Amino acid sequence: MSFPKGGVYAITRPEKKTADQVLADVSEVLKAGISVLQYRDKQPIDSVYLAGALKELCHAHAIPFIINDDLQLAKHIAADGVHIGQNDSQLSYAREILGNKFIIGVSCYDSVERALQAQQLSADYVAFGRFFPSSSKPLAAAAHIETLQRAKKTLKVPIVAIGGILPSNGAALLDAGADILAIIGGIFNESPYQSTLAYQALFT
Repeated sequence: MSFPKGGVYAITRPEKKTADQVLADVSEVLKAGISVLQYRDKQPIDSVYLAGALKELCHAHAIPFIINDDLQLAKHIAADGVHIGQNDSQLSYAREILGNKFIIGVSCYDSVERALQAQQLSADYVAFGRFFPSSSKPLAAAAHIETLQRAKKTLKVPIVAIGGILPSNGAALLDAGADILAIIGGIFNESPYQSTLAYQALFT
């Protein structure tokens, strides 16, 4: 399964939720029409079960399923991809153990140079951010709109923007060059279905 060229990239927020609640929330966002889902869990209890169940849900909707920063889990459950930090050796290692068909995304924060290097090392997409204050990543360094504008002129892989994105500010990132908007709290904090529709409207 290939990485999408546009749309909403939903990232789970399973903390303080049961597995059933997480699956119910993801079912709602899949019905609303996301383009890709990432399993991100900072306090995992049974990640193998939950990741496997999420993958099945995603595949039922023909949506790629990405694991955050856990190569072994991604390989174990045969996910579609993995998202990693900026470490170049980690990207090369991930490609070596997961193979060429696996989607690999890389966090590039506010650096187009880092993104170009990731693209050269076979990354399938790059992510910039945070662009706005974020409860999910409160200590993350700020990224700038100008970075997206530069990235759009120089990169061939899809560009993901993340960090405090709301339906009210997402259009500015798309106009600047982002292809995909990655959302955590804006979708999963409340009313996942309706929240996803609000973001989807930015792409139509």
